[in-house]
Amino acid sequence: MQIDICGLEPLDRNVSFVGVGERCNVAGSRKFLRLISEGSYEEALDIARRQVQDGALVLDINMDDGLLDARREMVHFLHLIGSEPDICRVPMMIDSSDWNVISEALKCVQGKSIVNSISLKEGEETFLAHAREVRRMGAAVVVMAFDEEGQATTYERRIDICARAYRLLVDTVGMPAEDIIFDPNVLSVATGMAEHDAYAWDFLRTVEWIKANLPGAHISGGISNLSFSFRGNNYIREAMHAVFLYEGMRRGMDFAIVNPSAKVAYADIPQEHLTIIEDVLLRPSAQASEALIELASTLSAQSEKSTAKDKKSVSADDAHAMSLEERLAYKLQKGTADRLEEDICEALSLYPRAVDIIEGPLMEGMNRVGRLFGEGKMFLPQVVKTARTMKRAVQILQPHIEAQKAEGQKSQGKVLLATVKGDVHDIGKNIVSVVMGCNGYEVMDLGVMVPPEDIVRAALEYKPDAIGLSGLITPSLAEMTETVRQLSEAGVSVPVMIGGATTSALHTALKIAPVYGGPVLWIKDASQNCPRLAPFLNPQTADEAMHALRLEQEELGRSFEPAPLASLEEARERKPRFY
Repeated sequence: MQIDICGLEPLDRNVSFVGVGERCNVAGSRKFLRLISEGSYEEALDIARRQVQDGALVLDINMDDGLLDARREMVHFLHLIGSEPDICRVPMMIDSSDWNVISEALKCVQGKSIVNSISLKEGEETFLAHAREVRRMGAAVVVMAFDEEGQATTYERRIDICARAYRLLVDTVGMPAEDIIFDPNVLSVATGMAEHDAYAWDFLRTVEWIKANLPGAHISGGISNLSFSFRGNNYIREAMHAVFLYEGMRRGMDFAIVNPSAKVAYADIPQEHLTIIEDVLLRPSAQASEALIELASTLSAQSEKSTAKDKKSVSADDAHAMSLEERLAYKLQKGTADRLEEDICEALSLYPRAVDIIEGPLMEGMNRVGRLFGEGKMFLPQVVKTARTMKRAVQILQPHIEAQKAEGQKSQGKVLLATVKGDVHDIGKNIVSVVMGCNGYEVMDLGVMVPPEDIVRAALEYKPDAIGLSGLITPSLAEMTETVRQLSEAGVSVPVMIGGATTSALHTALKIAPVYGGPVLWIKDASQNCPRLAPFLNPQTADEAMHALRLEQEELGRSFEPAPLASLEEARERKPRFY
């Protein structure tokens, strides 16, 4: 391993692969976030210690959360680690989206650490300034495959950005090539969207290209992103990670942010499972993704010890014997349009308006899918298939809606989507766009890195019924707050949906909702946008939905308030007595 990084001890140059422990990351571990939020630092240190004991050669430390003082928590935790020789013997990876956090953290670590990360997303001037500071502080650096246009998702964009960054770092900054670690973006596969199928294969091709063309540079990646579609099935996720790591290491990948205590090893995977996973990663196709979805569903059913009736597939005749509402919900859940037109025709004879079918049994079916996804009993690609079935149902109903000439009911509404300024992540937003489009919404997508004034301008011109703000990194939370503040000042009060990996119901209630005049909804995942938004767009339920939302957010705010201090008299009464 041609890289000189160290904690109290240098990294062994004889190792060919460096596993970076991922559990000291508040964005990726709910337990770690809870411990830091509560000030339970000894338990948080135990998580770091266990990762080193389990074989992590580097520890990733991330304190980016909207409700934490990230700089203070990073500095404090690194100082604590510095007093624990069994932890600080390994190098630290300082992980933050906020450059101020990184620069402060670099003053606190012993040895030579790794900065995670810098990128070209803000242009060459900022990139070079950050790179020079990293070099001055004596650290190695992770370089993300982002540029001014956004996140690289194709093989061609990945190699172009990595080549450009390499030349700037080596030729302009004078950074040793062995101090450069490229992260060409590990992205989720088998999402149900064809354009995502090749993400893993393109990453692996990029690894080979970097090793052949950018001498001395290393390659890393956040492996858990790969399997996000299968959240809730740990075996499938860990098996995918194991195969991906095996294939990546064969091609020259020498770093990865992983869970060192993962239980599924490459050698443990049965051949029939291995073949299915290899097809998804190395021979991507819609058929490969479907096979993996089927395997994950089968294993989930077995792990829950489902009854024989639950395990038995439901035939078309069985489905047709259900009630109309059950049939529609079943077909949405399975993502099938078989005999859907017959069911819609039957529904038209029972419901007074065609739009009532959308707002009634179809939306109830979507709500069921959302609950199952949240419980880990359905996977992202299945949700996308559900959305496409919903789109087909809406297409069947559309002529009837138009024939009834119900004003304003030609669509579910207009939605404006944007990834906020400073953030180039848009894959989750794109999935939201697909799901909402399939549910009858007209969607205008402003793209990534959209400043507040552009969102306000578009809202005033487009006059949407709702606005969706997306962001993956912690600085995006402040941008969302500023955006809704400017929207409110401009007189906009339509529902605003907040989504992204670092967002939360608590942060939305405490920081974003108070500066906006209309409803601000935190959306956990793409399946929830439509059912969460619908009550606020229906005049008959909007007031009740707003009242319930305010109560919910007020309760969240109270739960975050610190306990009141005891009075002086109480404190004196409760003083310790040692006699």
